[in-house]
This record gives sequence, structure tokens and C-alpha cells, in this order.
Amino acid sequence: MSTREPPEKTPDGHYVVIDGRKWRATDPSLPEETAARLRKHLMSARRAVRSATTASDEQAEREARARVQRAKVALGERGAPWWEQSEEERRRRWQDGLAALDAGD
Repeated sequence: MSTREPPEKTPDGHYVVIDGRKWRATDPSLPEETAARLRKHLMSARRAVRSATTASDEQAEREARARVQRAKVALGERGAPWWEQSEEERRRRWQDGLAALDAGD
């Protein structure tokens, strides 16, 4: 089990601060099981980027980077800011992203 503490958040909760840099926080309305599945897709896609880069496979790298983008958007970390979206828009964002990732894009 990891003993790493959760990252510091900005007072509004919109960003996390890691090594002095601000990164958009994951949408807090995501159900934990859904967030865990999306993080699993994200980590798999990041590993695929590394493998494709190592193999100099440009097509595989593009596809893997697109999966990273899809997961980050579904988590609310990219795309339209989750705090500016309605609950329905937020739910649709992660449901659509998870469905696409589960289907293999």
C-alpha cells in the first residue's frame, strides 16, 4: 500500500499542486469505481505510448496518445472545465469516455 499523501489542492478544488505546478483536478463527482476504471485505462494508454515510442511505431503512438486524451477528458482533467458543466454534462462526459475506452475506441 502506498504511503504517499494526496496532492495539495487549490482553495477552489479545481487544481492539484504537484512540485509547484498546477494540474486540473479529477472531477470530484465521478463515482469512485468509475474513476478507478478510467485511471486504469489511462495508465494502460501511457504504457502503450512508451512502448510505441520505444518501438518507433508512429501509428501506435498516435493511437495510444488518443487513448490518453480520451481518459483525461473523461476524468475531467482536460477539455471543458468540469466546474463549468452541468451535472448532466459531467455525467455524459465520463460515461461516453468510459464506453469508448471499454470498447477499445
